[in-house]
Amino acid sequence: MKTHLIAVQNPEGFNCIFGQSHFIKTVEDIHEALVTCVPEIKFGLAFCEASGERLIRTTGTSDAMTSLATQNAQRVGCGHTFFVFLENAYPINVLNAIKMIPEVVHIFAATANPLVVIVVESEKGRGVLGIIDGGKPEGIEDEEDKKKRVKFLRTIGYKLG
Repeated sequence: MKTHLIAVQNPEGFNCIFGQSHFIKTVEDIHEALVTCVPEIKFGLAFCEASGERLIRTTGTSDAMTSLATQNAQRVGCGHTFFVFLENAYPINVLNAIKMIPEVVHIFAATANPLVVIVVESEKGRGVLGIIDGGKPEGIEDEEDKKKRVKFLRTIGYKLG
């Protein structure tokens, strides 16, 4: 067995959802869920088949996001995994809808942080061991940090008052 650390390519810091599913129906179902959640959403999706033709299946409403998802699916190369890159929406807007899709097994990450996928490879194929999402903590928030957090969430419209 070999272990690989594969950095997700995301030079502009777009939001990304990385998950695992079990059926090519995933491609159409995630597409439908995204466009239903956020009208005029800009996204790209790439899904790696694990059997049959073993193709990377793609869809999206943005060629740039679809290309980014496809490039990362090729780099990671693990069967039944998918990447969604979002241009004008956040994971919080769509994550529950994706999780409710019957064939979605697991969400590994939903982030705009630097992301590294830990992959194991054997003669049978490749699988995801886990992810590294961003950096490690550098401290504990104090009262001023708490006030900044509360203000930030209200400034961007995710909390009232």
